[in-house]
Amino acid sequence: MENTREIQEVKNRFGIIGNAPALNYALSVAIQVAPTDLTVLITGESGSGKESFSKIIHGLSNRKRGPFIAINCGAIPEGTIDSELFGHLKGSFTGAVDDRKGYFETTNNGTIFLDEIGEMPLGTQARLLRVLENGEYIPVGSSTVKKTDVRVVAATNVDLLNAVENGKFREDLYYRLNTVPIKVPPLRDRGFDIELLFLKFTTDFAEKNRIEPVNLTEEARVMLRAFRFPGNIRQLKNIAEQITLLEPERPIGPNVLSKYLPKEQSSGLPALFNLKETQDFSEREILYKVLFEMKKDVTDLKKLVYSLMSGNAVDKDTVHPDFFQELSAEPPVLYSRQEEEYHSPFAQTTLKIDDIQRNTEDIEDITHETDEDNLSLEKNEKEMIIKALRKNNFKRKYAAQSLGISERTLYRKIKQYDITDEKP
Repeated sequence: MENTREIQEVKNRFGIIGNAPALNYALSVAIQVAPTDLTVLITGESGSGKESFSKIIHGLSNRKRGPFIAINCGAIPEGTIDSELFGHLKGSFTGAVDDRKGYFETTNNGTIFLDEIGEMPLGTQARLLRVLENGEYIPVGSSTVKKTDVRVVAATNVDLLNAVENGKFREDLYYRLNTVPIKVPPLRDRGFDIELLFLKFTTDFAEKNRIEPVNLTEEARVMLRAFRFPGNIRQLKNIAEQITLLEPERPIGPNVLSKYLPKEQSSGLPALFNLKETQDFSEREILYKVLFEMKKDVTDLKKLVYSLMSGNAVDKDTVHPDFFQELSAEPPVLYSRQEEEYHSPFAQTTLKIDDIQRNTEDIEDITHETDEDNLSLEKNEKEMIIKALRKNNFKRKYAAQSLGISERTLYRKIKQYDITDEKP
């Protein structure tokens, strides 16, 4: 209870919106590590809010009255990044007309946030490793060693272990940075937090510009939760502000909302209805999304053929609304017992009894494909679990956290798939 209260206080202080279990866990780690001087590596997709966690760590640390600076390593040219971080002497290179202090000098006794650390050149990585190990650095063009007392918080949206294997990132620096890892969940894995953030963004934008905020219908909320948001929180904020400014309609329905959700980025699958947030959220969401649509399509096909073979007219309202979009432009045919064939009241086309038999065989093939898809899903899930165990040195607690599921669920899956979670 005390931990929950502390997390809520941090959310209120730093403007964090949401109650997803993965988000709360990441915040709890940040709260615990903040009072120390340990180096922290924050991982997560671009736009998921990694910089907010760096500010939380600095704001709750003993260095909170010292300077804080955020540096995007990918935005600084390779030829000048050493000068930016460690400073330089006059004349040390073309354009160095004066001595310049680097960020590790100006943020002494404070915190430096190195975003996109995976983009840092290898030469600069060696200099950074010396700072982390000894608190020492040498400005560009100088031979004098300087001291600094700076806490480093790093962040990346790439797999640094993969970068290490490819020779693009130093292994010793990786383990020195990864003293305490914090994984920020992507927006699509935060469930109903998406609605809360949308409401926050539209309200703030409306108050700032003195216009009426928008609200969504239930169907639009379902559509919003089903969207994958590759741009994460930044993309959601842009969508909320665009709709608030441009749409006169209130409330916003799915037809209007769909204009602001790029179709190629939409999952096309239903949102998971989860009235209580649990750590099994991600697992149930994956299974639900994949299986629900396959089951629904097969059921609709069976209903259609059964209705035709029973001699009943097909009522389009009883079939899934998107079903006929997958068929040809011709409407469904109706059965006539007198002629022993199927006639369309709208076109001069017929469908023989033999065609129905072939369609029935097609349905069996579809059902067979569905079984294969289920096996493929289980195989992928097993591979994900094995990969998470290896990545976390076969520590089940951390593997479960990286997968977004509970330890109990991970134990059950290990037993189900007969996974040997021991080091090779």
